Amino acid sequence: MQLDLIDVRILDHLVKDGKITNHELAEAVNLSASACFRRVRLLEEGGIIAGYRCEVVPKALGVEFEALVQVSMRTDVERWHESFAQSLNDWPEVVTARVVTGPSNYVLTVRARNLEHYSDFVINRLHKAPASCRSIHISCWRH
Repeated sequence: MQLDLIDVRILDHLVKDGKITNHELAEAVNLSASACFRRVRLLEEGGIIAGYRCEVVPKALGVEFEALVQVSMRTDVERWHESFAQSLNDWPEVVTARVVTGPSNYVLTVRARNLEHYSDFVINRLHKAPASCRSIHISCWRH
């Protein structure tokens, strides 16, 4: 799909405010409401706009602790990746997991209610993962 300047401006406004009304968006990009709606629909159908999301404030949900955790696995354990990936599905504290290259195999974003909850997760679940973690490196911050 070929984008023109108006499409780019529409995308810019939607990225900044996904809840903007079609009327407000049309005004912002100097189009009629119907023309703006058609363009947004074409951007969606063309795969340029994949969806709309909301941003949640973790602290408002009782999550006060977040950590980036680098995990190195014992790769001599059979099916280590599959076993660890299955464990990730059972851990609600892990909000993102990325496979990486280098000394670590994964980088996890872990959110917990507090330091005690986080420590419990690391000691009683992460360290006891089926594929045996070789090492864990942690960068932490509080919300």
